[in-house]
Amino acid sequence: MTPEELMRRAIALSMEKMQAGSGGPFGAVIARGGEIVAEGWNQVTSTNDPTAHAEVTAIRRACTALGRFDLSDCEIYTSCEPCPMCLAAVYWARLRRIHYGNDRQAAAAIGFDDEFLYQEVPKPVAERSIPTARLLAQEAQTAFDAWAAKPDKVPY
Repeated sequence: MTPEELMRRAIALSMEKMQAGSGGPFGAVIARGGEIVAEGWNQVTSTNDPTAHAEVTAIRRACTALGRFDLSDCEIYTSCEPCPMCLAAVYWARLRRIHYGNDRQAAAAIGFDDEFLYQEVPKPVAERSIPTARLLAQEAQTAFDAWAAKPDKVPY
């Protein structure tokens, strides 16, 4: 499939699944070598899962389909510029390229304003809007020490 065909599929998913009541108007396709590996769509309201964005559901399905967490040989086609959470998921999955249709300004115009999150993330922890406190750091460090010493760990 061409990049345009893959994007059209992501756009079609955004419309189909939104009209079916799955969630907001967002769709995503993960492809490898021009072939669809997995599809995802927004399911926030239908599953009561705030992380069920199109990109995240597509990544989860692609990892399951391929049996691995590294998607570095794949690309994502998404109907809208990824929000900060989805952008982070794309990076964690190591997708090699992002293609998007609508931008975040268009999403904001219909009530999906991610700009707050873009502004919140770079702030120092003490200045973020959700109060955050470090607790039991020494006890928590024991798990990190065990991971560092674990001979059979799978790095990611």
